[in-house]
Amino acid sequence: MIETKIDALIEDNRNYLMPFSYSLTQDQENAKDLVQETIYRAILNKDKYQSGTNIKAWLYTIMRNIFINNYRRAKKFKTVSSDVPQDYYMAKTNRTAANDGVMNTSIAEIKKAIDEMPEIFRIAFEMHYLGYKYHEIAETLNEPLGTIKSRIHFARKILIEKLK
Repeated sequence: MIETKIDALIEDNRNYLMPFSYSLTQDQENAKDLVQETIYRAILNKDKYQSGTNIKAWLYTIMRNIFINNYRRAKKFKTVSSDVPQDYYMAKTNRTAANDGVMNTSIAEIKKAIDEMPEIFRIAFEMHYLGYKYHEIAETLNEPLGTIKSRIHFARKILIEKLK
């Protein structure tokens, strides 16, 4: 008798669940699915319901937890869909040969351009390249922060012009 009473209470409160479900999902079909899942879980766990407590609050809590878990699961397993068959990606291979000669030449040219830069710009730029923060460079060189930022900016411009 008690089980049928709880089932009836759950069913009577179904209409209250839809507006809350829609406020969570912002989609009519997803809201319907969430209500259905909530009712299903409530019936499965009706033995955990304490008689005399607020049934709506209990159902809302179940719904909110289902929504949060689904959201986290979807975020964790975010999938990218496309019209391209998956076989295309599996068959596609990257068979390009690396040309280290061109790369080494470019690095040598960049290093030469940095070395030819005026010392006032070069020191700040190299420190920034090595990973120092702007404020650390400013403290080390005993210069204002704005000056350091300007020097690094101009050093980049000089490099771009030399490497064109």
